[in-house]
Amino acid sequence: MSAPDGRVVVSTDLLLEGRHFRRDWSGGYDVGRKAAAQNLSDVAAMGATPTSLVVGLGIPADLPLDWLDALTDGIRDECAAVGASVAGGDVTRCDLVVLGVTAMGDLGGRRPVKRSGAAPGQVVAVAGRLGYSAAGWALLEAGVPADSPALREAVAGHRRPCPPYAMGPLAAELGATAMLDVSDGLLQDLGHVAEASGVRIELDPTRFAVAEPVAAAAKELGTDPLEWVLAGGEDHAFAAVFPAGVRLPEAWRVVGRVCEGEGVAVDGWEPRQRGWDHFR
Repeated sequence: MSAPDGRVVVSTDLLLEGRHFRRDWSGGYDVGRKAAAQNLSDVAAMGATPTSLVVGLGIPADLPLDWLDALTDGIRDECAAVGASVAGGDVTRCDLVVLGVTAMGDLGGRRPVKRSGAAPGQVVAVAGRLGYSAAGWALLEAGVPADSPALREAVAGHRRPCPPYAMGPLAAELGATAMLDVSDGLLQDLGHVAEASGVRIELDPTRFAVAEPVAAAAKELGTDPLEWVLAGGEDHAFAAVFPAGVRLPEAWRVVGRVCEGEGVAVDGWEPRQRGWDHFR
C-alpha cells in the first residue's frame, strides 16, 4: 500500500447482521457496497483519497455462495468508484454475517481535516444526501410497499448509501477546518465537532432541502421529514466547517454557523431525537 504523502489516515467500522443490515431486506451486493462505503467515506471526510481496504469477515457455514459472491462484488465495485482496492483480510465461521472493514487513504500533501478545528464566526455546510437511509429504514420497518419511484429510491438509499467522496478532498483544498461524515445523524455527529472544538453550532432548519424520496416516505408514514434529515444516520453525507467568506461550490450547502458556547441547536425547532447512540 503506497503512501506518497508519507502519512496515512485510517478508519475502521463494523457491520453486524441484525443490527446494521438484515438479509431479508438487503442482498449481498448491497451489503458489500454499504460496508465499503461507510469506511471509504470516513477516509474522504478527513480530506484524503481512499486507497485500500482490509476486510474481516465472519459468515455462517450455510451462507449461500451466491450471496457471498454478491457481497464481494459489492465491495469491489464500491472500491472501484474511488480507485481503491481490497488489500487483504481474514475469514472465519460465525453464527451471523459480520464484517469488520478498515480503510486507508492518502492525504496527497494536505493536512488531515479533524473534528477539532471549528472556530466561532465560521460557517457549517453539508454535501450529499440526508434523510434517505432513515426514510428507507422506516418504510421497511413498517412493511410499506415501495410502489412508487420516490419510495423505491428511499429504500435503495437505506440499502446502499451514496457518499459524495470527491467533496472530502475538495473541502480540504477549500480550507475546511473541521469535517466528518454523517453516520449517526447530523445533530449527533456535529455534536462531536462542537465538543472537540469547544464551540456551539447553530443550524437553520430553513436551509435544509427535503428531497422528494424523503418527503414521499414522510407523507406515507405521517412523519416530519426534517427529523430524518437532521437525526437520521447512515447516509454518509459530509458535514464541514469553513472560514466565513469561502466561496463554496454548489454541492456544499451552508446550513448553520459556529458560535461561542457548546452543543448543537436548531433555530426554532426541537427534534424528537438527535441521532443514533449505540448504548442509549
